[in-house]
Amino acid sequence: MKSVINLISGPRNLSTAIMYAFAQRSDCTVLDEPFYGYYLQHAQEVVSHPAEAQILRTMELEDTKIIHGIDQLAYKSHVFVKGMAHHYLQSDPSFILNWNNVILIRHPKKLIASFSKVIKEPGLKDIGIKKAAELFLYLKENNRTPIVIDSDELLKAPERYLRKLCATLKLPFETAMLSWPKGGIPEDGIWASHWYENVHNSTGFTLQKSSTQPLPQRFEPLLAEAMPYYNTLRNYILKNDTHAPDLQP
Repeated sequence: MKSVINLISGPRNLSTAIMYAFAQRSDCTVLDEPFYGYYLQHAQEVVSHPAEAQILRTMELEDTKIIHGIDQLAYKSHVFVKGMAHHYLQSDPSFILNWNNVILIRHPKKLIASFSKVIKEPGLKDIGIKKAAELFLYLKENNRTPIVIDSDELLKAPERYLRKLCATLKLPFETAMLSWPKGGIPEDGIWASHWYENVHNSTGFTLQKSSTQPLPQRFEPLLAEAMPYYNTLRNYILKNDTHAPDLQP
């Protein structure tokens, strides 16, 4: 059985670009938010989502069937699962203990400034950092401490960071991960036209305009609420430095 690489992210965190990178690998199948339909079906959700009716109509809604499908794919190739932290509604998500978990974070100040361009008044639940911290602690308590990666660290030197990530995952690095064709990939979720404009216009990892956007003052309380959860994770971030043996070609 091959590995399942489970990327747990919040919104506006380069998670789609990382999925695109893994989609270029010769040994990997990628899945775009396979728990999205399950989340929409079971969450106590009041905010409508783009393409919600189509997602509910076309995606698997039972988590046990989704998990089984992912594990079955892993008999044929490595599987990269891109998922949102808040899609994990299970009180005891023990199935992820068998996977190689990667938690992708971004400083809440930048995350909130970016996300507020799409959702005008986001709350703590919307930005995903609280759930990401809870999943990190759950995995750590079960002796499965995940890899923590950071969007800003990645953008310092994408190739060096992807090499470090692959080495940590015990996968060979492939140069193809650094670029992709413009316009999207076949594995995109049906919601891609609503959310993926930036990555569809890209051919590789680039600095986002939102990285330099100021945080509106009205979001200062949300930032203060988010920071303790970010601080839970920040000391575990994989650093993008040169002091690592995996940088050999």
